[in-house]
Amino acid sequence: MISQKIKITNPTGLHLRPAGNLCKEAMKFKSKVTFEYDGNIANAKSVLSVLGACIKSGDEITLICDGEDEEEALSILLSYIESGLGE
Repeated sequence: MISQKIKITNPTGLHLRPAGNLCKEAMKFKSKVTFEYDGNIANAKSVLSVLGACIKSGDEITLICDGEDEEEALSILLSYIESGLGE
């Protein structure tokens, strides 16, 4: 299991479109992909779980990847989040 903190920079946070984009990207990996925010764990492969976390712009999350392709998943997902999640 590996993890890293990252700040959400999207102006509107993780609303429906970027949450869906994050889920779509996370589902490409075999590893379990979750993130921790404010003491809660959310499944990054579930749009409802991501939306339920209520992540706003400027919030910091800890992205957690656990599985056979965890290093690749963490690297790619961090880059994707930094690039604005397709927005």
